[in-house]
Amino acid sequence: DSRPAGLLGQGLPPSAWVMRYLAGAPAGKPVLDLACGAGRHARAAAALGFDVVAVDRDPAIAAALADAPRVSPHIHDLEAGLAWPFAPGRFGAVIVTNYLHRPLFADLAAAIAPDGVLIYETFALGHERYRKPFNPAFLLGPNELLDPTLISGLVVVDFEHGHRPPLADGRNAGIVQRLAAVGPDHPWLRAEPRSLDD
Repeated sequence: DSRPAGLLGQGLPPSAWVMRYLAGAPAGKPVLDLACGAGRHARAAAALGFDVVAVDRDPAIAAALADAPRVSPHIHDLEAGLAWPFAPGRFGAVIVTNYLHRPLFADLAAAIAPDGVLIYETFALGHERYRKPFNPAFLLGPNELLDPTLISGLVVVDFEHGHRPPLADGRNAGIVQRLAAVGPDHPWLRAEPRSLDD
């Protein structure tokens, strides 16, 4: 498994990266939180008014998200060889954090609506010196989130690779890669270009 044991992310705040790019998700389209763990990003997206499909293989997510309005837990083992359960272009945003299963890259790219956004943040090589995962099979290599299979049909609007500093309580430090990519009809590309830092 590519994730630490238990409901991943329990007690952590939503990722600032996720929240920055979730602002670019189109209103009225559902959000997919893949391998959602404790559901911190599902809850955050729901609080912004999105309907959310929260997918995880752990049946405990249904209980963990029972009190979350607008969140629909979906129990599905993404690594068991089961068919991808979602139609192409269904989601206004797909969120993936702290999870890596490379065979899903093409499905993730296809799941994004033409005006949607893919938001990805997970562990990279070097992270093993901090905590799980230690297995290099679950750690991204250099530039791996720029894999053409993952970004097929999308436009990369931001990418980072580096050290994520710890939170105030010392948790969550590590080495990560982050990607934000949008569909070809996203308003950031023409109608409403987003501001870039100098």
